[in-house]
Amino acid sequence: MPQLSADPAAFPAEPPADTHDPAVIAAHDWAAFSALDEMTDHWARPGWSDGSRAYYWMLTFSNAQQLAALARRCQEELAPLGLDPVPADGLHTTLARVGAPGVVTPGQLDSLAKDVEALLPSAFSVRAMPLAGSRGAVRLSLGPWEPLLLLHHALVKAGSDVGLAPKKPTSAFRPHLSLAYNNRRRSAAPVVAAVSSLRALPAVELSVSVVQLVELRREGRTYRWDVRKSVSLR
Repeated sequence: MPQLSADPAAFPAEPPADTHDPAVIAAHDWAAFSALDEMTDHWARPGWSDGSRAYYWMLTFSNAQQLAALARRCQEELAPLGLDPVPADGLHTTLARVGAPGVVTPGQLDSLAKDVEALLPSAFSVRAMPLAGSRGAVRLSLGPWEPLLLLHHALVKAGSDVGLAPKKPTSAFRPHLSLAYNNRRRSAAPVVAAVSSLRALPAVELSVSVVQLVELRREGRTYRWDVRKSVSLR
């Protein structure tokens, strides 16, 4: 199992004490989010302007109706804050960046997808909820992390083998599922308070049986993608 380590660029910077227990993970996420003084503009990311594109590994989920209903409930309650909600068909968990179109060749994508197939772990499920956040988003905690870390590690290894190692190692991976993006600098306190009132909503179990290699693009203040490869877990 890959070991997590502290990383100031990750959120939370410190990993949770137990990556097996969803309750411990959720409490750790909440402690980090509720301690924020200020939130930043998610869209003010260097090199990621409107229209930018890149290849990523990501997860979407087969029981999307339950997830979409949970997201909609949270987004409706948070609407007065003016966040940018993630559309129901845009809910995803980002795993690893592969590279930019024009730099990564179609042949490399083919080799990557083929090599990944032999390394992927078995299909699994994770629990989404309760709600927390980061410096630039409101997001659902996911747990347990163990199968997600194994999946990320397999993607990193396959990428390294074809010369496409992700910039972020598994040690800095912090699984989550964003529901709304913050679009300006602001005090975190009102957002933390609004999120706190939604933390008792029932969790949703998410099945993970396929990982997708997508060409992700930014369209204004949302993300869209085209699937280039879908690879089934064992």
